[in-house]
Amino acid sequence: MMNMASTHLSTVRNDWTREEIAALFDLPFTELVFRAAETHRAHHRPNTVQRSTLLSIKTGGCPEDCGYCSQSVHNDTDLKATKLMEVQQVLQSAAQAKDMGSTRFCMGAAFRNPKDRDMPALTEMVRQVKAMGMETCMTAGMLTEGQAHKLADAGLDYYNHNVDTGPEYYERVATTRTLADRMLTLEHVRAAGINVCCGGIVGMGETRDDRVGFVHLLATMEHHPESVPVNALVPVRGTPLGDMLADTPLAQIDEIEFVRTVAVARITMPASMVRLSAGRESMSVSTQALCFMAGANSIFSGEKLLTAPNAGDDSDDTLFARLGLDAMELDVPCVAQEEMTV
Repeated sequence: MMNMASTHLSTVRNDWTREEIAALFDLPFTELVFRAAETHRAHHRPNTVQRSTLLSIKTGGCPEDCGYCSQSVHNDTDLKATKLMEVQQVLQSAAQAKDMGSTRFCMGAAFRNPKDRDMPALTEMVRQVKAMGMETCMTAGMLTEGQAHKLADAGLDYYNHNVDTGPEYYERVATTRTLADRMLTLEHVRAAGINVCCGGIVGMGETRDDRVGFVHLLATMEHHPESVPVNALVPVRGTPLGDMLADTPLAQIDEIEFVRTVAVARITMPASMVRLSAGRESMSVSTQALCFMAGANSIFSGEKLLTAPNAGDDSDDTLFARLGLDAMELDVPCVAQEEMTV
């Protein structure tokens, strides 16, 4: 069994080995969750979870061939492509999200990369949502260095660009955009001074060793992503991965293994926000509670995540009340445990 007694809970490391991460995954489940909870409390307010909202501001028509995605032109999902939303429509959605308790508003556009003609609208969306007092996040595919700086100048807090999975499994998921392409965009985002939101999807038929590689890729970055979304695949018929898992459901990740992934992400990236993202609508309350125990401290509220179904706001109100969770408020920083009183 792995001995981590010499590693202080407040230590942020970037030198994790695959062997160390594999050893974490192999811990007895209750021991792993306990260690993750200890780490979480050393860096974040316990029982406080951020509610975020994700809006698809441009749906479908994406030229990438990501095997999980209903918005790819390569996949036969009958999803109708839309144009980029008007700024005012986005602001109306942001205002509704804020009224429902979200403090973070994420805008997703199905681009391989935004065109320069798209940038004025994207930056205006960021600027005006930011002016509403909300934390802003955007995901719009690959960015040039100049585009990243434009979004930074508009006040963007986070840019999301997931690595999706571990390096060894990556080409089973997408071939039109390499992992190196993704890493270059993350470099541009980081250089522009924008916080990085980067995670991936589990339950795509990958092995535990692939999940070790996924966490290792993130946990050994020079700077950990400030935000790490952990998604459970929502299988969509008409997508290669959705069809594969519909036909072979045993290939999907089980809920205990999903919680293990959340816990290992928390331990290896202690200061990051770990975001319980897609797939939550099919999880039991007990599984979600275990994820919060294991260090998840952000969820997406609302009826939809881009095109996938999601637990609605009323369901989350009930969840928070049942578990005794507090919704994170705006401008409340994370506080280490020794600074808090109980």
